[in-house]
Amino acid sequence: MELTFAAAFASSALLLSNFASILLASSRLKPRRLIPPPRGKQPPVSIIVPSRGVEPFAEETLERAFSLDWPRYELIFCVAQPEDPVVKLIDAAIARFPNVAARLLIGEDRISANPKLNNCVKGWQAARHDWVVLADSNVLMPKDYVQHLMAAWRPETGLVCSTPIGSRPDGFWAEVECAFLNTLQARWQYAGEALGLGFAQGKSMLWNKPMLDENGSIHALAAEIAEDAAATKLVNSLGLRVNLVASPFEQPLGQRTLAEIWSRQARWARLRRVTFPLFFAPEILTGVVVPLIFALIAAKSAGVSLPTTALGVLAIAYVPECLLAWSKGWYLSLRSVTAMIVRDVMLPVIWARGWLGGAVEWRGNAMTIPTKAMTELEESI
Repeated sequence: MELTFAAAFASSALLLSNFASILLASSRLKPRRLIPPPRGKQPPVSIIVPSRGVEPFAEETLERAFSLDWPRYELIFCVAQPEDPVVKLIDAAIARFPNVAARLLIGEDRISANPKLNNCVKGWQAARHDWVVLADSNVLMPKDYVQHLMAAWRPETGLVCSTPIGSRPDGFWAEVECAFLNTLQARWQYAGEALGLGFAQGKSMLWNKPMLDENGSIHALAAEIAEDAAATKLVNSLGLRVNLVASPFEQPLGQRTLAEIWSRQARWARLRRVTFPLFFAPEILTGVVVPLIFALIAAKSAGVSLPTTALGVLAIAYVPECLLAWSKGWYLSLRSVTAMIVRDVMLPVIWARGWLGGAVEWRGNAMTIPTKAMTELEESI
């Protein structure tokens, strides 16, 4: 009886926390809507776009960057190697939109083990304006991209970010990536913000350049292997907040393979483990696997049907998750629940992999992630 009660309680508590995170995230998220340019002063903005290789939808994401509804902005494209095939695409886009101030800078400054950050340094130094956006090249910027970022800035803000929302998946594994990005990672990030735990996300980052320059400039983001983790810690150390936009921006996915998803999720897990080990440790409890195991233990002890129990747990876990995606206009299909189940089966393995050290790959660049976080976590317990 004690085992039945303990297992049932653990399962219920985990499912309740899952549901609470959906409610918290939903309270912070807004469906997509067009924001007109603000009246009055509209400060000029520099948008730095680090690029490497030709990605799916590259021409569309480039065209979107040149079509923003903001009166004064400049685009600074950063590429590490002159022979990169994306150079031709960027040059062609600059030629097609002569009315938009845009430059392509080639080369890198090796200030860290993070190739993306190294690629951005020259762009930061070349930026002409006090407001600077670091935007990944695969972000599908809406016309009101700058408006959404500016609208999230408050007097106590040190940084505004947006999580990526996966869209346009081509194939089942891309739908699994949507399940990772949207109703899991974005959901928990917005739930954390609702609780006062704002974490930066490197996809889109709006900085006040004078503020960051006074506190180490872009070189300060080399303090951690992941620039968004360094940004989070820097902003918090200044007594400021990381805010998220109310309507996060799309990242069109196209085709994905299991190997690509594994590589990406394992890399992110290991980066989270190194930079925020105490927050990473309980990630094993997210998803449906652990509460399902506890529920089945309780059902078996109580003589309750195991298939019925499993179906009940899956419904409690995934119906609210689907409703969150539907209410915010995120991708949802008949295969979404299956994709969520596959994602949750992968989560414990990814979590375990996160505790191991070694090199990972970022767009062809090897990044060595240290293992010191394990020692730091053990010392803190």
